[in-house]
Amino acid sequence: MVRYGAPSFFPELIDSAEGSYVCTESGRWILDFTSGQMSATLGHSHPKIVRTVQETYPKLDHLFSAMLSRPVVNLSTRLAERAAEVTDIDPGTASLDKVVLLSTGSEVNDAAIRMAKSITGKFEVVSFSRSWHGLTEAAAGATYSSARNIGTPGAPGQIAIPTPYEYRPDFVDADGNLDWRKQLDFGFAMVDAQSVGSLAACIVEPVISGGGVLVPPPGYFEALREKCHERGMLLIFDEAQTSMGRTGTWFGFEHDRVTPDILTLSKTLGAGLPLAALMTTTELEQKAYDNGFIFYTSHVNDPVVAAVGNTVMDVIEQEHILENVEQRADQLMKGLMRLVADHDIVGDARGRGLLQGIEIVESSASKVKSEHLGNLITEKCLELGLHMNIVVLPGMGGVFRIAPPLTVTAEEIDQGLGILDEAVTAVENARDAGEAL
Repeated sequence: MVRYGAPSFFPELIDSAEGSYVCTESGRWILDFTSGQMSATLGHSHPKIVRTVQETYPKLDHLFSAMLSRPVVNLSTRLAERAAEVTDIDPGTASLDKVVLLSTGSEVNDAAIRMAKSITGKFEVVSFSRSWHGLTEAAAGATYSSARNIGTPGAPGQIAIPTPYEYRPDFVDADGNLDWRKQLDFGFAMVDAQSVGSLAACIVEPVISGGGVLVPPPGYFEALREKCHERGMLLIFDEAQTSMGRTGTWFGFEHDRVTPDILTLSKTLGAGLPLAALMTTTELEQKAYDNGFIFYTSHVNDPVVAAVGNTVMDVIEQEHILENVEQRADQLMKGLMRLVADHDIVGDARGRGLLQGIEIVESSASKVKSEHLGNLITEKCLELGLHMNIVVLPGMGGVFRIAPPLTVTAEEIDQGLGILDEAVTAVENARDAGEAL
């Protein structure tokens, strides 16, 4: 197997998956608190998703890219209608009513950045210093949390701004808390100093996931959009992990009441299948078209995955997924806060909806991040039957990203919290006893 980035492969082969669990070839069932790669948002092998694939594929498999099908038109229409329903949270902004369906998060972010460059006629792109937007060319250029040290030039015109990180603030007020306005002003002063006068776009996640499950403070994104629009830049929200109910609303931007110029969706839309969507306004789509925008791929507007996307939206509506997320998210956060209170090596708990995290430290007093202790907890969790995802990007380890399926039950949340508590206790006790770790 080509080693494509993970430090190591999972130690067992997976034979099957169902609901909130995966099963190894040895017959061991493991609670999956990662939703696959944060993509199996309705649980593994959801019966309605399975039925949609079985019914659609014999009728429509793959089409010439300029051909449209009913599943594609229906999904695009539903996404546009859903976006229109939430525009009242952000008065004066145009609705995101133009849609194109693509495959992956990296690909759709490439498309969004390309569209922004086409519309503005400029090329510089701003993103967070802890960002992860993908590994295709433009998406990789806007990614700073990892994968930059490859020794060859990337896309030109990439500029980073500081990431709002309340647990580890770099700009502080008189009380020692993050002064995000001062941080943002500093970030854009650096942008202006580095720019050659060709600022096209800023791409960010509403919750910075791979960078440590960081939720920017209230008011941050409104101020960010002002900074962008003052400079003629477009604001892109990468909602690979924050849309379709993951944070408790259809779109993550609803929490901040800030509508982007371009929105990208991916992981949460396809229920484990490769499906992504780019959404923008009628005005911006027309400008892109007039300026020759092209993003013509073999799998643009594929019918099978579009049919799955329609079913995902059906399930969210019919099975009251948003209500379940609200209840289970509250249960999960309370459990994680207990871990912070009970364990010296659990420094912080944070997140939104069913995208939450805890940060593992040497001690709560020192706040020194500990990738080593985090890795030991990961191993112990797996031994006890829980798969956890710890951020392993260089310099960013020690943060668990907890993202169970949106269909997760109260009993499964309790089970996962119990295993996590047991694993943290075992590692902490071994450390306190002076055992070799």
